[in-house]
Amino acid sequence: MSGRKRHLVVDTLGLVHAVVVHAASVQDRAGAKLVLAKLRGKAPRLQLLWADGGYAGQLVEWVRERCGWALESVKRSDDAVGFQVLPKRWIVERTLGWLGRFRRLSKDYEATTESSEAWITIAMISLMLRRLAPY
Repeated sequence: MSGRKRHLVVDTLGLVHAVVVHAASVQDRAGAKLVLAKLRGKAPRLQLLWADGGYAGQLVEWVRERCGWALESVKRSDDAVGFQVLPKRWIVERTLGWLGRFRRLSKDYEATTESSEAWITIAMISLMLRRLAPY
């Protein structure tokens, strides 16, 4: 089976701090461990992470024990019908939307996961530069 998943850690502005791309066959919780391990030691002020409801369970304990952070799941209400904007969850979705505007990231053109991660990094650098020095 082909396909890839992207795991991003973004701040409240939507800027990427860590990215991991892996095969779609890897479970989300395992992918979360990969991206959080990449971030460990690089964000000394980080205390709280918000994540999708799929990242609950044993991952919450793992994050607390291994990284020293609190992981809070942002879950959809059981009463909700249809689409609903979830607090804090929209931030990473917005970042994924920004990345989707880059032609190279709109589809999976890359041969390796490393090059896919590199292009995500390049796209975020481009976004940040445009915001710092607009035309």
